[in-house]
Amino acid sequence: MILTLYAALSYLAYPFVWVLLRLRERQGKELKERLNERKGRYSLPRPQGKLIWVHGASVGECLSTLPLIEKLVQSGVQVVVTSGTVTSAQLMEKRLPKGAFHQFIPVDLPTYAAGFIKHFHPDAGLFIESDFWPNILRAAHKANVPLILLNGRISDRSFARWQKAIWFIRAMLSLFVLAFGQTQEDARRLAVLGAKNTVCVGNLKFAALPPPVKEQDLTAALESIGRRPVWVAGSTHDDEEVQAAQVHLQLKKTYPELLTIIVPRHPNRAQDIETKIKELGLSVHLRSRQEDMNSDVYIGDTIGEMGLFYQLSPLIFVGGSLVPFGGQNMLEPMKFGACTFVGPYAFNFKEIVARADQEKALILVKDKEDLAAKLDFYLKDVPARDKVSQRAVALATSETAVLERVYSHLYPWVHA
Repeated sequence: MILTLYAALSYLAYPFVWVLLRLRERQGKELKERLNERKGRYSLPRPQGKLIWVHGASVGECLSTLPLIEKLVQSGVQVVVTSGTVTSAQLMEKRLPKGAFHQFIPVDLPTYAAGFIKHFHPDAGLFIESDFWPNILRAAHKANVPLILLNGRISDRSFARWQKAIWFIRAMLSLFVLAFGQTQEDARRLAVLGAKNTVCVGNLKFAALPPPVKEQDLTAALESIGRRPVWVAGSTHDDEEVQAAQVHLQLKKTYPELLTIIVPRHPNRAQDIETKIKELGLSVHLRSRQEDMNSDVYIGDTIGEMGLFYQLSPLIFVGGSLVPFGGQNMLEPMKFGACTFVGPYAFNFKEIVARADQEKALILVKDKEDLAAKLDFYLKDVPARDKVSQRAVALATSETAVLERVYSHLYPWVHA
């Protein structure tokens, strides 16, 4: 009943959607040539045979499903992956295996949602983490598409908020035939909030493969850097780039040849980042302009090259954690054997951070001053850095069997 009422009220938003989409397009948040997908109109035909639908909000969620998508495709089914951001769409087009393809998730309005389901009519829908869209879930359920929540995550803040609107979250979660929690606590919270069939078999992020890298690009970049000391600030968000530049200024007093590589989460922000860093008196070069690394700061503003940048230094800071965003996936650089740093706001990875901290496989920093001090320490103490790196690899590769455990539970639904 509540989702029916929500759908009815959603019709009030129709007059504003096209204006909003056009505005987002001008801001670089939508692709003009694919705006129809956001309205539930798709030009790609539905492939014949069994089709599994995988939905992730953005880059991190989509990347975490790649090993599962590979396994599904190898088993003979095809996969349509949906997400809502330009960056994730561009990255998925590069990383998806043959037999899988990307489409934008429609705006969550009844006819748009119905348009997607009617066009592709997937045999099952796998939603990643916590990206719940009421009208889309309702449309899938009405079409008898089994819905499964993968790697479900309910943060402390979300749990408190949803308990105040238990009637609404229960209506959505009850539509899932199976809900995987990232942790036992996530599974418990999902059950409390209304999921009918919950299980925890591990965090799917542990199964993710390290991002790929072209060896020729890696060789060229390492030759360009030479013997300069270097650190990388990866997956950064607004304000973290300036903080990284300020860390550079502090460290440059001791390491005059220091190179700081910044890889923003959203590459379209590169020119704004460049302007702000130049205002601090630092030289800046950009990867997208094919400039060399002979600068104070090098901005990796390209799509799909995180694997390259994470292999250019043994010292990696993972963004989204010096600002209250929630953090980004620190397991990626840890799998490369990097001595990895995260700030105080990595609450979306609370369990991983706690375990890594306990096993001394990760360096926690309080703020930019603490980051500068700890980078200085590990730049000087190579044996200490190597010990952290060894523990990082051990932790990040400790649960690769989670993929098989997830797949065994999914099998009856995706191969029915």
